[in-house]
Amino acid sequence: MKFKNFPIYRIEWVTSTFLILTALLSLTVVPWFLWTQYTLPADAANKVHGWGFIWAMFVFYYYATGFGITLGYHRLFSHISFKAKWPVKLFVLLFGAASFENSAHDWCADHRIHHKHVDEDEDPYDISKGFFYAHIGWLLFRLKPPAPITNVKDLEADPLVMWQHRYVQWIGAFVGFVMPAVLGYAYCVLFVPAELNANPWMTALAAFLIAGLLRTVVVQQGTFCINSLCHMIGRQPYSTDHSARDSGAVALLTFGEGYHNYHHEFQHDYRNGVKPWQFDPTKWIIWTLSKVGMTEDLRRVPDSRIMAAELKEKSRTLGRDIDSLAARLDARSRELKAKTIAAAHELAKELALRAEALKEAASTKAEVAQETMVELRGLLNQAASHLEALRRADAGSAA
Repeated sequence: MKFKNFPIYRIEWVTSTFLILTALLSLTVVPWFLWTQYTLPADAANKVHGWGFIWAMFVFYYYATGFGITLGYHRLFSHISFKAKWPVKLFVLLFGAASFENSAHDWCADHRIHHKHVDEDEDPYDISKGFFYAHIGWLLFRLKPPAPITNVKDLEADPLVMWQHRYVQWIGAFVGFVMPAVLGYAYCVLFVPAELNANPWMTALAAFLIAGLLRTVVVQQGTFCINSLCHMIGRQPYSTDHSARDSGAVALLTFGEGYHNYHHEFQHDYRNGVKPWQFDPTKWIIWTLSKVGMTEDLRRVPDSRIMAAELKEKSRTLGRDIDSLAARLDARSRELKAKTIAAAHELAKELALRAEALKEAASTKAEVAQETMVELRGLLNQAASHLEALRRADAGSAA
């Protein structure tokens, strides 16, 4: 049986049911429950007490499961961008399971294929197949039979990772759904005054819906946005050879994972937000843990390599904009703007030469003077000014 030309057996029924049902319940039952609780009188038998604790638990679980994915599944296990002691591993494996994004073993296998074949047909969440497919469709159905997993031999040698892989559904259900309900029940029994005659089962239900169900959907959608939005919207300061983009807005929702263009260029760096002003709490947590001996061997890309990538991409962008503008200008306009275009061409060449020199320095691990780095930053700013001038000229010609 097929839907048009799509084999029904390719649908991931368990995953599809879970993702669709949790999303629908979060959009319908959770708002209805919150509204009915808001409108109940204070002395109603089914009135939930302890909302402050419930929302605090939502925040804790949001961060714990979010870091389970970003710090654990992604930067630790997928890219081995640092090493961690067993308590850190256990924490991210427990709460990573509670995000209901599969086991670390399977998550990392997909993610490593994504980096190896980004934007190609083999990419598990290939953006060229459309926003919906990259966002969630690849989880709901498979366009082709899954290939054998052969790229996580290192993880298969880790007993903790394989323990989580074997029992991930049970761990996720207990940590992600049962524990919030139990904690909500216990809080009501232990801390809500007896004269309120509170029903602990209602508090347990509220904790399950808010810290369990709603939190799961919010964390998952953040992860899905990396696979979709961060391959469609944002800047590409390091490379346009692939679709990955930097998005500060997505970084705010995903604990710093939104700087995706940088990440695809330098995937083994423990940082995603490499600039001082970029929001990357995952990086800060990894660094802080290293200061107390819980993480080590943090991998960093040298500044010279990062600068080389920026210079190379700025040179490419500048050259492309020059060619595009020159093709559209009429003879008179071309004469008026010749100086700007010539200067931009020279700057593009200079950027390309500097990029190659920096790349060579990085490959030989040579030191790059701070004064040189400052000078190169100035070149980047100058290139940005030229680009803006060219775009203004183009806009004036069009008008």
